[in-house]
Amino acid sequence: MPRVLIQFAHPALEGSRVHRRLLAQLPQREGLTVNDLYEAYPDFDVDVAREQALLVAHDIIVFQHPFFWYSTPPLLKQWEDLVLEHGWAYGRQGRALRGKQLLHVISAGGREEAYQHEGYNRFTVGELLAPLEQTAHLCGMQWTPPYMIHGTHRMTEPQIDEAAQRFRTLVEGLCDGRIDLGRVSRYPTLNHAIKAADAGAGK
Repeated sequence: MPRVLIQFAHPALEGSRVHRRLLAQLPQREGLTVNDLYEAYPDFDVDVAREQALLVAHDIIVFQHPFFWYSTPPLLKQWEDLVLEHGWAYGRQGRALRGKQLLHVISAGGREEAYQHEGYNRFTVGELLAPLEQTAHLCGMQWTPPYMIHGTHRMTEPQIDEAAQRFRTLVEGLCDGRIDLGRVSRYPTLNHAIKAADAGAGK
């Protein structure tokens, strides 16, 4: 079974209705590691050796975070700058991450239709995440379209519960090896791939 690492980054978790519920739904199981970056590094002093060891020990890397100005929270950017070193993560000798899967689980206050060329944000999620996709490519990792949780600003409590349960199902599927991440690249998001697979299974 694949080993899954969730790199969680939220600078104000105490005020988050959605991510607190997502974390609470995570199963306690062998092969799943949750690494809360803001808890581990409140001063942004990232332990590079520790973080690199975690990456090496896992097969699927999940960055879970809110969408901050169409990108990641600042500590996750700091993490990238420090941990993904030349000669280790990329470059002629940088092969430590080759073949690993990379997935972003992202919450966004805006609804899905806002992330279209005709929508409020003018670009698709995939276009906005192009620098992160290129980072994965440079490191030899397999990029997976993001798993999106849209419309969080207006979510009701039952809707948050439903999103949290879907997230748990996703993580369990990753841990059990039931989700073939290598076959979802043609979809704009992992949500679309899962929906298509569910529809196919129901035929």
